[in-house]
Amino acid sequence: MIYNRKLGHLEQAMEILNSRAKTWNIVTISRINGYICEETLTQALDVIQCRHPRLNSKITGDKNSLIFQSQEIANIALRVVKKLDNEQWQEVVDEEMNNGIDSSKGLLRVVLIHLLGDQHVSYLITTIHHAIADGLSSIQLHSEILTCCQKIVSGKPINPVISLTPLPPIEELMPKWTKGFRGRINSIIFLLQLGLQKIWNRPKTLGFEKYVSIEKRSCNIIHRQLDEDLTQKFVNHCRQENTTVHSALCAVLMFTIGRKIIKDNSKNARVNCLSYFDLRRHLEPAISDDQMAVLASSIMEFHTIGRNTSFWELAREVKQKLEVSKKSGDLFKMILIAKHLIDFCFIYPKQVAATVSVSNVGKVNIPKYYGEFELEEISFAGSHALYAGVFVIHASTFQGKMLLNFVFSQPSISQGTMDLLVNNVMSYIFDICNLNLDSSFMHN
Repeated sequence: MIYNRKLGHLEQAMEILNSRAKTWNIVTISRINGYICEETLTQALDVIQCRHPRLNSKITGDKNSLIFQSQEIANIALRVVKKLDNEQWQEVVDEEMNNGIDSSKGLLRVVLIHLLGDQHVSYLITTIHHAIADGLSSIQLHSEILTCCQKIVSGKPINPVISLTPLPPIEELMPKWTKGFRGRINSIIFLLQLGLQKIWNRPKTLGFEKYVSIEKRSCNIIHRQLDEDLTQKFVNHCRQENTTVHSALCAVLMFTIGRKIIKDNSKNARVNCLSYFDLRRHLEPAISDDQMAVLASSIMEFHTIGRNTSFWELAREVKQKLEVSKKSGDLFKMILIAKHLIDFCFIYPKQVAATVSVSNVGKVNIPKYYGEFELEEISFAGSHALYAGVFVIHASTFQGKMLLNFVFSQPSISQGTMDLLVNNVMSYIFDICNLNLDSSFMHN
């Protein structure tokens, strides 16, 4: 039965992260104008579960032979929480990010928040195992849940649900050159190249304010937003400077860390950036957004920030290097070595994976209105407790507004340090939008 199969290498890595570090699961947050009751949401989740059979799966077996196994009756874990004010959803997200998923029972859990001070606002928070979803598919899942809620409260019949066929492991969907003996040789060469680059560049990072073992690390989140006006200015300036929003975000984070770690007498600061991208459009045939699977990969690039490096110069360099890497097939090569990189993190827990990490899903193309429900905001974050010392951001843009979730591993980065870094990032972006940005790194 196709629903029951062995996990692919990337899926195995995601389960190892979940079980050993309570980490790497995808938390998605929606702010909804409209009261959703528990009964309505329960019915909607039942429908969604029929559409996505992997939501009926659990993971069984030992670490060398992990298997997706379907369950006849598998209720999605749902809890309803009442909070007093609008900001307390972040407390729930912190809880979710620091609780691993019991994959022997299910791969998704849901929290519905009702605000006591505002009966018309609900928050929907989902935590989904990264072995079966990524940022895009988790956002799409929220849209499907709201569509079902709309039909239920309006009394409209829900048509018989067409169950999607679960995808095979991502490794089976990739180009031929990534498979078999040729694929193994390519992965070994790429792993060696990446290792040599890191040794040669020795990128600076935030390091550890305080070191603790992996199992004692926790994850936290700081949320920020750009209103529609600032978001549009940011996008426009990126276009004018012949770069992308993603590349500009990478540059902002690297500049922020560069200014913190560089010494006055240093000539430059070597840094590196881990960028995450959607793989759907890079596969043949392309995979639609409604297919739930881990269809994301990453690229690691190294940069040097000199005393006279300009912000836009760095952003354009990021864009150029990422384009070259994509053409070279690095998105697929990173999938091939993902499990080795994860194993390395556990073997050498005092190593810092990268200076910064950026995941930007860009413009979220799902509806705003679902009958009486209005989706006001939607964003996501990965639980990265393992990634100590890395400055991490998850970005999404919905209805013209950019939502930014900064994630950090404690106690390697303290709350005070992170607050300062985030404020500096927001100041950079504000200066970019208002053309107040000085051209050089040291004078910025």
